[in-house]
Amino acid sequence: MSGTRLRESTRESASDQPVVARTRRLSAFGERYGLVFLLAGVIVFFSVLPASSAAFTTTANIQSVLASIAVVSVLAIATVFPLACGQFDFSIAATSLVSSIVCAAMMANHQAPLVLAVLCGVGAGVLIGLVNAVLVALLRLNAFIITIGTATLLPGLVQWYTHGVDLVRDIPQPLRDFGSLTLLGLPRVIWLVALMTAVCWFVLAHTAFGRRLYAVGSNASAARLVGIPVTALTFCALGISGGLAGVAGVILTARNGGGLVNSGVDLLFPALAAVFLGATAIDPGRYNVLGAVVGTLFVAVSVSGLTLAGAAEWVPAVFNGAALIVAVAVSTLLARRRGSSPGGAG
Repeated sequence: MSGTRLRESTRESASDQPVVARTRRLSAFGERYGLVFLLAGVIVFFSVLPASSAAFTTTANIQSVLASIAVVSVLAIATVFPLACGQFDFSIAATSLVSSIVCAAMMANHQAPLVLAVLCGVGAGVLIGLVNAVLVALLRLNAFIITIGTATLLPGLVQWYTHGVDLVRDIPQPLRDFGSLTLLGLPRVIWLVALMTAVCWFVLAHTAFGRRLYAVGSNASAARLVGIPVTALTFCALGISGGLAGVAGVILTARNGGGLVNSGVDLLFPALAAVFLGATAIDPGRYNVLGAVVGTLFVAVSVSGLTLAGAAEWVPAVFNGAALIVAVAVSTLLARRRGSSPGGAG
């Protein structure tokens, strides 16, 4: 009798396996693309909401939203690299401000050609990233404290250099056009963002460099034991972060038509919200480039819809803060399920 029951139990267990496997696949699919579906839901909601439907789906609003995410998207991608290896870089927004001012100053104050000004702007970002890298990777100082210090220092230097005066004269028209005009119906800047997204996604997801970064973020001690150069990778991640923030600064100059002394610093928290939201999607529980861009879109589309629906001025700030809190909580829970840090390889 017991043998018969055992065989029946075994058959029932075997018959349940396809159902369990299907449930797991659906659960994994939901985790991977949940934020994408949520973004689609937000778009549909504001498209049919009477208060926002008239303007939300217009070409002008779509172009405005896409143009507005250009700088934040690049800053979010810049943040992914140090986070992937377990480090923070809170100086990205301040770095983009400095790069924007350097780019504009080269043209406004030194009559430099456009190409040289752009290279100097990006170079300023790389230099700041390398300073952070030396302090964090080589001197083993706390990245959280160092980059917050850098983020506090840089805007002060900008105020000292500019005396609080925006640099908007002698900005070449091609740069202004790049920041304001469209190509094939989309803002020109978004094509550059798309290219950078593709390159950075490939580097992190499909190269040995990216896999090693995630290994360091998962367990730096274990990575060091198997011969992974933890210090060098951390150095590179912070340098890349600074360089990408430099590119964001040049885009900021193009979008603003010059170097504005108070522009860009307030983009840190939207970028962080996008990155942590992105850690809940595409590759759940891990900081990733595609997820960060989807997170940027989600925040921008939601804020645009709320604004068009007549929400009060304080609502976007509350939404950004709430999105950041929820994103951190969800990405942390997903990482615990995988048994790793959010930047880890799982």
